[in-house]
Amino acid sequence: MRVLLAGATGVIGRLLVERLRGAGHDVVGLTRSEAGAQRLRDAGAEAVVADVLDRERLLRALAGVRADAVVHEGTALRRMPMAHRDLYPTDSLRTRGTANLLEAARQVGAGRFVTQSFLYVYGFVDHGAEPLTEDAPLGAAGGGSFDVHVAAMRANEEHVLTAAGLDGIALRYAFFYGSEPGTFGLLDMATKRRLPAPARGTALSAVHVEDAAAATVAAHERGRPGHAYNVADDHPLTWTEYLDAHAAAAGAPRPWRLPNAAFSLVSPYLGALMTRSSIRLDNTLAKRELGWSPAYPDVRQGLAAVTEDWRRARAHGDAQARARARPGLGRT
Repeated sequence: MRVLLAGATGVIGRLLVERLRGAGHDVVGLTRSEAGAQRLRDAGAEAVVADVLDRERLLRALAGVRADAVVHEGTALRRMPMAHRDLYPTDSLRTRGTANLLEAARQVGAGRFVTQSFLYVYGFVDHGAEPLTEDAPLGAAGGGSFDVHVAAMRANEEHVLTAAGLDGIALRYAFFYGSEPGTFGLLDMATKRRLPAPARGTALSAVHVEDAAAATVAAHERGRPGHAYNVADDHPLTWTEYLDAHAAAAGAPRPWRLPNAAFSLVSPYLGALMTRSSIRLDNTLAKRELGWSPAYPDVRQGLAAVTEDWRRARAHGDAQARARARPGLGRT
């Protein structure tokens, strides 16, 4: 099949280019820059330069392009968000961007549309100890700062799953980690003793980005139209355990503890996320219907596989910094 991939140069998009092509699919990647287009061509994909938030430019750039399916991986998150404002650009991609891509899907003749979603579509609240299945109620407005983010996730899913003439599928990803900037940033913070952890962190589900990419290809090929799938590993953990695991993987001391109330004062967003919102995802449906299973069923396993890439990236960055510091190499 021929797949139009939005967010093709992002963390999961780059993996999807490789995995989709490896599964025999042709990929047309959307990117906002010519530099991104060149990276896509180097990876064996076709490239279209357009901004999914600019409807007219997007449709014009796709004139004459044909595709059997669209995969929407457009987000604006390069690192773990630290405040509500960090999520607003991604909210736009999940609302206006999704609407534009649905129109683009019809223009290119696609019959299938797979969109990214996120575990907090169920709401930024304490969901208790039982893992959530896909038929759990989605998050409702509660008059708080998180409402706008939940509304964007819900709108994204609802538009795709009910789109006329398209087989829509939504993937409710758990928290990403892997060989990507967000994880590398946490590992760096751990080595510098700048990674605090809440004294009593609440629960979350996570998924290695490689496993998320594999699930996305499986959903594209075998997902049931009109349905959503939780994409998570097998072992939820607390935020405290999650951050401890990063420190252990980096060979660093255990993160210093902050009382939950103090953690919320330092960062209201992270405090709400890590000390009041609690969510575990059940991945049974994805395993059964997609034929998918995580290669890294536990965060600790997955981080062990990441550290070699992280150390290599650090060494490369240190070498570049030393080169920049050498006399005579700067502009004169």
